[in-house]
Amino acid sequence: MRLLQMCSMKINARQSQKRLSVVLAVLFGIAGCLVGKALGGAGPVLGAAAFLPGILIGKWFDSYRRVSVLYYDLEQDAEAAYGGLVAAFETLTRCAGRWHVAAGGKIDDLTAWKRNAGASMLVDKKPTTLASALPDVVRSNVTPPSIQVGRQVLYFMPDLVLVKDGNRYGAVSYSDLRTQFSPSNFIETGNVPSDAEVVGHTWAYPNKSGGPDRRFKNNRQIPVCRYEALQLSSPTGLNELLEFSRTNVSQPFCQSLSALGQLHRGSSRQAISSLTRK
Repeated sequence: MRLLQMCSMKINARQSQKRLSVVLAVLFGIAGCLVGKALGGAGPVLGAAAFLPGILIGKWFDSYRRVSVLYYDLEQDAEAAYGGLVAAFETLTRCAGRWHVAAGGKIDDLTAWKRNAGASMLVDKKPTTLASALPDVVRSNVTPPSIQVGRQVLYFMPDLVLVKDGNRYGAVSYSDLRTQFSPSNFIETGNVPSDAEVVGHTWAYPNKSGGPDRRFKNNRQIPVCRYEALQLSSPTGLNELLEFSRTNVSQPFCQSLSALGQLHRGSSRQAISSLTRK
């Protein structure tokens, strides 16, 4: 736990440093104006011309000051476990449909049930991004799997899950990460993903027996798709639900996460280097 806190604290400390690109741009601009006036020329013009070099020089300094370096020297067992995670993640990325479920609620009254194609639950799900990427403030010899979960992004590093929330970072240990997955039938009112299994149909406005309610015009049939739900949670407050258009894709990913958790929980050796400065 101390290593997790140190990692996120160091990243946040460097991230919170003032951007020299802004400071130097302003200083160069002011200096340009003063020099221009002193030479009897157009001060604002020279100030504007000096603005861009200030930004570029400041960005170069920021790339060292505000960026944390995570260098990993993985032992054989850690490398194998992390390789399994990367391979399982690639399977998830190949799903045609990938969503983050932000919220859900049970439908209790008949009117709401009828107007939502007979669904028992309403969910707010949006397409999400799965990619191999690093946070902007981190440099590493490893490019981790990452998942967008609403405003947060999860980065699956070899030793921990780095959580980006706005401009702040936290960390979750693999030994604390909990996973659950199960198939889930979903009434798909949008486009059906190319790899989804359609297990049935319902009506946009069903009657009590499940048939079409004739009082509604243009009452069309809607496919029911078999998706797979994956939940990621931890005692520290992580609680995210993902959904994929194919079934039997979450288990390898969950098993890889569990293997990393057992590796870090059962080993007293540090298989990676500590957070270092570039």
